[in-house]
Amino acid sequence: MNIVLLSGGSGKRLWPLSNDIRSKQFIKIFKGKDGTYESMVQRMYHQIKKIDADATVTIATSKSQISAIHNQLGENVGISIEPCRRDTFPAIALATTYLHDVQGVSEEEPVVVCPVDPYVEDDYFQALKALGEQAEKGEANLVLMGIEPTYPSEKYGYIIPDGKEDIAMVKTFQEKPDVETAKKYIAQGALWNGGVFAYKLKYVLEKAHELIDFTDYDDLFSKYDTVIKDSFDYAVVEREQKIQVMRFGGQWKDLGTWNTLTEAMVDTVIGKAELNETCDNVHVINELNVPVLCMGLKDVVVSASPEGILVSDKEQSSYIKPFVDKLDGQIMFAEKSWGSFCVLDVEKSSMTIKVTLNPGNKMNYHSHERRDEIWNIISGEGIVIVDGMEQLVKPGDVITMEAGCRHTIIAKTELKLIEVQIGQEISVYDKKKYQL
Repeated sequence: MNIVLLSGGSGKRLWPLSNDIRSKQFIKIFKGKDGTYESMVQRMYHQIKKIDADATVTIATSKSQISAIHNQLGENVGISIEPCRRDTFPAIALATTYLHDVQGVSEEEPVVVCPVDPYVEDDYFQALKALGEQAEKGEANLVLMGIEPTYPSEKYGYIIPDGKEDIAMVKTFQEKPDVETAKKYIAQGALWNGGVFAYKLKYVLEKAHELIDFTDYDDLFSKYDTVIKDSFDYAVVEREQKIQVMRFGGQWKDLGTWNTLTEAMVDTVIGKAELNETCDNVHVINELNVPVLCMGLKDVVVSASPEGILVSDKEQSSYIKPFVDKLDGQIMFAEKSWGSFCVLDVEKSSMTIKVTLNPGNKMNYHSHERRDEIWNIISGEGIVIVDGMEQLVKPGDVITMEAGCRHTIIAKTELKLIEVQIGQEISVYDKKKYQL
């Protein structure tokens, strides 16, 4: 089974746990069997592998999410990198070309595309497998998954099948309606369009060449920023005559807001928090190392992270985006392929950061032109390299790097350090990488 997971999102609606680097799919709120918490992308990846251990999973995503993906899923997962955002048709065209040209997937093999962030159970992945098998039969060029609606939603487009069979030809598509119109669609047997579909690889490969002027994957990647933005629904789905829909009646939730996300939480509290007995339907997610106390609250979500603190009525939390847009864009926390960092303090000419490196990982060998850096090792052991000179480090050691010198640190065990950046212009763009 070849699965392409579309991983997008700007991180606005689940602030302060999400930001432009850590989108909602990377937030660890789902309790696994071992009692630890995992994210949406981890949960989905593990569920796919549970159903089909040999499944080829490729994540179509932007450059900003690559480190978080490697941090949570390891280095072996396939990634189709979008150099910039161009909407879903270019993203799927690029991922399909990646599968063919880089991964060597045959043109006759089926490919299943789905979002990375729905909350689903194992029956959903059985349905994905069946969707791919149906596409492989070649009865239609596209096979969509139609979600049986549980209420007349305004958030989704609707698929109206030509019949009530489990697999039927598609009669028509309808855009996102108002509630009353949605009721009429549902009365006609309409299904939600959850953005899940399957095709033989050659079908989308041919569509890509038809609508975009390119020769192969490398060529498409190099000119990606010139490709016209277009959704897959508009560019392909709505223009295809030979198309089927497969019904899916299992659990399927779009966890796009705090209100819907808390519905899927097993625990009402994650992190340091206490609720008194008068609280009702209150959820707290606290990533700060300080306690949160809630008393007498009803239908409220409380979320605290280095990015900020949210206290909101659950229904009102759906309207968070325009308020978050007004906030400072400083990224305060991020997961990287080598570990994570958390900004502790920001001043006019300095920044203090807590850095955690996973065992065996290292930072890039790099330099900064406009700032000095000081590393204070607080736990773990590692090797620091400054301008080619190696030094073993342990808790209590302090390393100073002046502007212009090349430096990196390699973690022998999990290693934590406090990094102090000092300079008149501190910027993420002030970084030059080198080969070690």
